Amino acid sequence: MGLSLLAFSGSALAFLEDSGARKDIKDLQEKTELQNQQLKLQILGLSNSIKSLENRLQIVETTIKSQALMDLLAQVERLSGEIRFLKGDLEVIQHQLDLSLQREKSLYSDTDSRIKKLENTVATSTVANAPTTTNAPATPTPEAIALAAETKQFNDALGLLGEGQFKVAFDSFNQFIQANPNSKLMPEAQYHLALSQFSLKNFKAAMATQQKLISQFPDSPRLAEAKMMIANCQIQLSDIQGAKQTLNDLITQHPDSDVIPTAKKRLAALNSLKK
Repeated sequence: MGLSLLAFSGSALAFLEDSGARKDIKDLQEKTELQNQQLKLQILGLSNSIKSLENRLQIVETTIKSQALMDLLAQVERLSGEIRFLKGDLEVIQHQLDLSLQREKSLYSDTDSRIKKLENTVATSTVANAPTTTNAPATPTPEAIALAAETKQFNDALGLLGEGQFKVAFDSFNQFIQANPNSKLMPEAQYHLALSQFSLKNFKAAMATQQKLISQFPDSPRLAEAKMMIANCQIQLSDIQGAKQTLNDLITQHPDSDVIPTAKKRLAALNSLKK
């Protein structure tokens, strides 16, 4: 009787654990779907705005012969600039969506690669330090243990950002930076901290964080992306001239960066606006 009860309890526990895991997977899928729907709604809204402006432009063009020529030409120029600017916004949002999907795909491979490197480090250290005449169990070095904890803390924060939990991700990256001031992952932590701030619409703070990244890590591969985010922050803060200067510097200083095509389109859209 006791053995039967024990077996039943084990089965029930396994069932509950499986149910919990399925619930976690379902919750994650729902969060991801909600984020995708929100991005699609933003894209749809911009597309509708563009269509509305294009319709207004067509109306202006059909009535140009019956109104003052100079006034209508000015209106056409203004509307054309608005259309180009909104198309630039649409391209940026689409680009951000593509980058988000790419980061989501690369996150797991990057994590797996770091874990393998950590395992190799632990194995090498254990073999080097273990006595040759005993069969004592392998013990990770303090350095390997610290590196594993540091990597896990960073990846946990990155996962929160990917799930759209921007406030929690901000707190996690901030804690990582405070706890690991000499980490090799510091440039990545700074960049993603700024991305969390930008997602929370804290544009001034995001700019300050990216400027700190540029100042402290001038050789970081994130420099071009950091400057692109600074330009986007300046646009959100209506500092159009500042955004133009940042984009010009970005294009000049990082001509081979992947963000250059987007930067050029954004600069062209800003230049088309009437002063």
